[in-house]
Amino acid sequence: MSLLQQLSLDADDLVARLTRARVLVVGDVMLDRYWFGDVSRISPEAPVPVARISRMEERAGGAANVARNIVSLGGQSTILSVVGDDEAASALERLLVEKGVQTSFQRDASIATTIKLRVVARQQQLIRLDFEDMPSHEILAAKFDEYERIIDSHDVVILSDYGKGGLTHVAKMIECARAHGKPVLIDPKGDDYSKYAGATLLTPNRSEFRQVAGSWRDDAELAEKAETLRSGLHLDALLVTLSEAGMTLFTQAGALHQPTLAREVYDVSGAGDTVIGTLGLMLAAGLPLPHAMSLANAAAGIVVGKLGTAVCRQEELFAQA
Repeated sequence: MSLLQQLSLDADDLVARLTRARVLVVGDVMLDRYWFGDVSRISPEAPVPVARISRMEERAGGAANVARNIVSLGGQSTILSVVGDDEAASALERLLVEKGVQTSFQRDASIATTIKLRVVARQQQLIRLDFEDMPSHEILAAKFDEYERIIDSHDVVILSDYGKGGLTHVAKMIECARAHGKPVLIDPKGDDYSKYAGATLLTPNRSEFRQVAGSWRDDAELAEKAETLRSGLHLDALLVTLSEAGMTLFTQAGALHQPTLAREVYDVSGAGDTVIGTLGLMLAAGLPLPHAMSLANAAAGIVVGKLGTAVCRQEELFAQA
């Protein structure tokens, strides 16, 4: 029995609803570059492997990967972010437009677009090189003006925080979304969640939640800490992703746990993007939060079996048993 059948969802009806669903993604975007090669010797200059590069790939990362997942699942998405006025920004925009994502990039000539360059040999990452800058205050203000202008043409807002400075006005963005009647989902970062107060849902992973709430000994203590955080920040819900242990949704009604559906964990990078992207899209399509969680859990189980920043396709999700 497929997951859709288990949830009593009609595939044709869901496809139609997803096609109409519109999600606005705001946050830190980046260009993921992969250099693939092979290693057969150690450098005579230093005790490091020498990688002979044979292939290069570019993928949309960070908040851009959230938008990419939404479109891959059959929805509509707009990505709003600050980028540099450089070749990497043009490459990132091209990648997104080719996949059907609408882009609204605020270009800042004073910074470089964030790039994460990974060197991979024999399906193992050898090194990652990061290039990044903080956007200027003036560009961030312009981005908020654009956010206010386009928010009403979307059903759900996702704020994807990678700690790169693009969500400096996150509290103001939450207030604006709520004032416009839009659910706002946040993938948080850092050890201070007070700035996310009033959001609809936060989706920290296990280590992120531990950084904020402290460690726990058992499920009961986890639930207690989650409820303290949820009620203290006036959130509708808190979803804690627990890697191989699955994920748990905490609401005023209590806790709902789902075990992982991953058959093989190959690479967890970008799995959080898939979770929040799927959640946001399913809520935009009118599904209840527990159903959206089930589909997000299944989508995450699919992408962790892929290398690098990956997406879950609609046909893969619908075939999930």
